[in-house]
Amino acid sequence: MDTLLITGASGFLGAEVARRAVAAGWRVVGTYQSRVPEIGGVTWHRLDVTDRVAVAALVEDADPSAVVHTAFARNSWSVNADGAANVALASVGRRLVHVSSDAVFAGRTAPYTEQDTPEPITSYGGSKAAAETAIHAVHPDAVIVRNSLILGDGDSAHEKIIRDLAEGRRDGVLFTEELRCPIHVADLASALLELAGNDHAGVLNVAGPDAVSRYELGVLFAARLGIDPDRLRGGPAPFACPGEIRLDTSLALDLLHTRLRGVRELAA
Repeated sequence: MDTLLITGASGFLGAEVARRAVAAGWRVVGTYQSRVPEIGGVTWHRLDVTDRVAVAALVEDADPSAVVHTAFARNSWSVNADGAANVALASVGRRLVHVSSDAVFAGRTAPYTEQDTPEPITSYGGSKAAAETAIHAVHPDAVIVRNSLILGDGDSAHEKIIRDLAEGRRDGVLFTEELRCPIHVADLASALLELAGNDHAGVLNVAGPDAVSRYELGVLFAARLGIDPDRLRGGPAPFACPGEIRLDTSLALDLLHTRLRGVRELAA
């Protein structure tokens, strides 16, 4: 039985990867920062990915054939950039699937391909771009997955924000000028597991086919979330954020068996 190490397996995406990996027959080792999720069949280890010595020790001890790196922190350059570098360095000689983000781009009308160079305009995007640079340098055989907003079945961070805004638990608006290509967590997790089992190297765009604003996403998902779309307000973001970010996923569609569903199909 092959071993799969999942960093950040207590997170929204990492937990879905862990559940699917267990079901697929992997021996799964998962890391967490503060809370162990209730997922059967996973061997858990607390890990700070910014601790290079600890990361190297865990990889050596677990001896995985593949590593899926999902660990991140929205406001931590050290976790996102240094942590990714530590995982990449420890995983040399093993299959590495690194989860990046479309936030490495500033936005434009033309879709972004795998050949496009990062041009982040946010600190988070900058940290993910720095992680990509480190991985290219120390682990050129790794696959770097650029994805978009991750949705679930009402339980993702983005869906919770939509519901909180509609029900008055949160102030603000859903942005109208920023377009992204959301993907369901199940589709992304399945794609990551596929990539853990093949040898594709380099950047790969993995996202849904529909480019929508956060406001459009809220309106589309209103019935799914049990809210009145008239309670949602759209408007410009009060801070600098990317504009239109459309990921060209033609390479992923040719490479993967996983079907990447769009938000309009998910909302139907």
